[in-house]
Amino acid sequence: MKFKLLLAFSFWALLLAVSCNKDDITFDDPTQPLSFSRDTVFCDTVYHQVRSETYVVKVYNNENKDVIIPRINLEKGSASLYRINVDGKAGYDFNNVPLRKKDSLYIFVEIAPEATGPEAIAEDKVLFTSAAGQQHVTLFSVVQDAEFFIKTPSNPNVIAANTTWSNNKAKIIYGDLTINPGIKLDIQAGTKVYFHSNSGMKVSGAATLNINGALDNEVILRGDRNDTYYDTIPKNWNSIRMEANSILNMNHARLFGGTRGLDMKKATATINNSFIHTFQDYGIYAIGSTVNATNLVMNNCGESCVGIFRGGYHTYTHATIANYSKTLGSFTRSGIFAANEWKNDETGQTEQGALQLLSIRNSIVYSDKDNAVFFEQTPGQQFEFLIQNSLLKYSGTSQAGFPFDNNVNVVQSIKNDDPQFINYFTAKQNLRVKSGSSARNKGILIPSASTDIVGTSRSSTPTLGAYE
Repeated sequence: MKFKLLLAFSFWALLLAVSCNKDDITFDDPTQPLSFSRDTVFCDTVYHQVRSETYVVKVYNNENKDVIIPRINLEKGSASLYRINVDGKAGYDFNNVPLRKKDSLYIFVEIAPEATGPEAIAEDKVLFTSAAGQQHVTLFSVVQDAEFFIKTPSNPNVIAANTTWSNNKAKIIYGDLTINPGIKLDIQAGTKVYFHSNSGMKVSGAATLNINGALDNEVILRGDRNDTYYDTIPKNWNSIRMEANSILNMNHARLFGGTRGLDMKKATATINNSFIHTFQDYGIYAIGSTVNATNLVMNNCGESCVGIFRGGYHTYTHATIANYSKTLGSFTRSGIFAANEWKNDETGQTEQGALQLLSIRNSIVYSDKDNAVFFEQTPGQQFEFLIQNSLLKYSGTSQAGFPFDNNVNVVQSIKNDDPQFINYFTAKQNLRVKSGSSARNKGILIPSASTDIVGTSRSSTPTLGAYE
């Protein structure tokens, strides 16, 4: 009994001693500067009254003592567009924040601004004031005014009359936005169209989508996450789905970051001076469709940059179709795939159609895979193609589905010479070719493509691809 009482007394005495030691911890002013996980927080581009994602800054106490930070505050105070959370408390001004020795403190940052114009810069600083001096972390974001298109059970989210989108506001699409049959949507130069996750656009039968960008004033179509990290990530949104007899006219546009770019079925697209890249499946997925493209740059698509199914009519003139990717490295990643067949996932039936023409002229189709161009020709079905004055990655007849040498359909073309792109990875994508490239001066003059994708005049023996 005495032993048990002694043991209980010892336990409570020890617990009291530990509690007293914890309460006796002293926090001193820092004598050394604090350090941070980052000195600038570049927030996602944000839209009018829409809260951003939360960003994290870690604050480190490198001293061998516990310190107290007298003040942490937003420089603009309560007028700031930003809000911070320090040690679990939200606000804009905090006093006497403790930080244990060799430990770190999390500060969470977000912004939910009021737009005062089409586009503005929101900048502020998180200030850290102590005896060691004043330090800061810069907060930076682009704020855009926006117009929202949100599909709900009570709102089908349709464009039911001929409509023009100007660049005065970004367009944010939640769910599918549908252009009704026979209706025309014009998108003016400089307009930014952002799709939320699992969102897209449907161009109904006989509807027309005109994307009217200009040199140095492109139309941007992408996911709504604008952190530069998402510039190189696919599957942030779905696709632009084009139904039978719909029409797309696209000039000076940049389309990227989704599951499929153009998802076409018996539709027609005319594409000039545009970029289509970074899609999980296909940049262009065309079933029995017509595509006429000039000065087109494509890259970084999981299955193929261009997928042609159940035939159709396709011309690619002065196109640079590359397919290099670290993110999608395990995928097929063809440049152009063409077949006369297509399996209808809804019915399970295989449908056939004639490839009336696939014309590849003055172009580069290259990747780090064996064959950048791959054909599946169905016996008995028309399959017409022309590869003229182009540079291809080609490993052999059995893999590619067609012979390269001694083929009347392959004219003055080059195989397997590295085009020497300046930089083919998406983060710094520059698919111009170096001065020593075998693509230099190998083209023929095509009057309809007298200037390149950036407006440079082409010579009488132009460089292959979209860039002179």
